[in-house]
Amino acid sequence: MTDTRGPQPQYEGYATGPLPGEREPAPGKAGPYHPPQAYQSPAGGTRGEGTQGGVQGVGGAQATRLPRTGARTTPRTRKARLRVAKADPWSVMKVSFLLSIALGICTVVAAAVLWMVMDAMGVFSTVGGTISEATGSNESNGFDLQSFLSLPRVLIFTSVIAVIDVVLATALATLGAFIYNLSAGFVGGVELTLAEDE
Repeated sequence: MTDTRGPQPQYEGYATGPLPGEREPAPGKAGPYHPPQAYQSPAGGTRGEGTQGGVQGVGGAQATRLPRTGARTTPRTRKARLRVAKADPWSVMKVSFLLSIALGICTVVAAAVLWMVMDAMGVFSTVGGTISEATGSNESNGFDLQSFLSLPRVLIFTSVIAVIDVVLATALATLGAFIYNLSAGFVGGVELTLAEDE
């Protein structure tokens, strides 16, 4: 048969170069082929992977050691030993003032509730009648307990007691802070041991 295609173009690379099996290896270190990875492997390698006989894989296994399933772990309680070296008198005064005000309000409310309960039970009328009969005379009916222990009088008296309590509690707490600071300068203060609850 006759070739009628005419002269074909010659490619330099294929015409003059060696065949793929006849090419000499590229200069450099010879080693196993590692395909490119999308993400960088962690430092030390991973388990079962390495370039020199699995040495790098052993290091990775040590870095990412998993806990034993049969091991029994007991939680440790951390403790801290602290010392109260100084109490700020200004902060003690503010806290004691607020607490004493709350205590005074509770005292007034408790007195009002107690008076209403006793009045509903008829204690004042019974005791007042007995006192009126005992102290009565021909000219007067005696001492009237119900008018003397009326609710407005009880609330006013309780409010005065609450105000006095606020002033005394605030002053005593502030004085106690000064005394504590003086004693802490000699003996070092109160030591506290705080433990973390897990």
